[in-house]
Amino acid sequence: MEYRTLGKTGYDISSIGFGAWAIGGTWGEVNDAQSLGALHRALDLGVNFFDTADVYGDGHSERLLRRLRQERQEPFLIATKAGRRLDPHVAGGYNRENLRAFVERSLDNLGAETLDLLQLHCPPSEVYGQDEVFGVLDDFVREGLLRAYGVSVETVSEALTAIRHPGVATVQMIFNAFRLKPAEDFFAAAREADVGIIARVPLASGLLTGKLRRETSFAPDDHRAFNRHGEAFDRGETFSGVEYETGLEAAQQLQELVPPGMTLAGFALRWILMFPEVSCAIPGARTPQQAESNAAAADLPPLDEAQMQAVQDVYDRLIRAQVHPLW
Repeated sequence: MEYRTLGKTGYDISSIGFGAWAIGGTWGEVNDAQSLGALHRALDLGVNFFDTADVYGDGHSERLLRRLRQERQEPFLIATKAGRRLDPHVAGGYNRENLRAFVERSLDNLGAETLDLLQLHCPPSEVYGQDEVFGVLDDFVREGLLRAYGVSVETVSEALTAIRHPGVATVQMIFNAFRLKPAEDFFAAAREADVGIIARVPLASGLLTGKLRRETSFAPDDHRAFNRHGEAFDRGETFSGVEYETGLEAAQQLQELVPPGMTLAGFALRWILMFPEVSCAIPGARTPQQAESNAAAADLPPLDEAQMQAVQDVYDRLIRAQVHPLW
């Protein structure tokens, strides 16, 4: 396993982390025994960064990570998120009272006294420019409720606004072979500000595993069935905003670039890690086998210049017009 520094937090984290959305909900049926097996296996393989949120299974994902901490001795970091419990989800809800309640609930779910990293969970765009919100988070750090804080964003523009606040230590954003805009328009600014980048949706909701087909069906409670056009939350969270048929075609073309002995998923994760600005990619896993496959990507050989250019070419021909202007 490779380790990288997570921006100004100073944390050394595994370059492949564990995205815990799928073990909480909205990815179909969850099996806690399998989920815990995946968490334990990831830890066995050197993963020390686990990303969750208070709304993943209404706190279920956080509580599973609490069990992991109870069952294991070695230290690891948990990043959680807050804000999406607001109903309605409006900028005015990001106030001291609500944020404190969210933090205290996550601390209880996780069985912790201090959160390693709290991220604002894709709030309305205007929140990123509100100094008072980040002032509240600064106060929470001083109180010892948080060690560090960052933001989770939908757009590059939101990320650029957020890092104007000096306390923002991390930005979590969608970055994968179907979403190249961050590398073009944000990574240099993040490097200058010493902000760690957490790459979420690294496998484009499964499209970049190469295992999905036109006939693949998804459970009714799987966001890939009900959010393809943004019916429940931002459309970019599902298949990275790429139309399903286009994504299948692009994945097939990327499959042709994969060297012998490597899977498309491994290739896609290793591609992300070719960008030194990325501190960590957080693929999800619901089984020990998936956790093993994800972790193995950190030890794959670097991609060469021709492979990197070929991925760029697929993006430019098939994907760019669909997603680049939107996020």
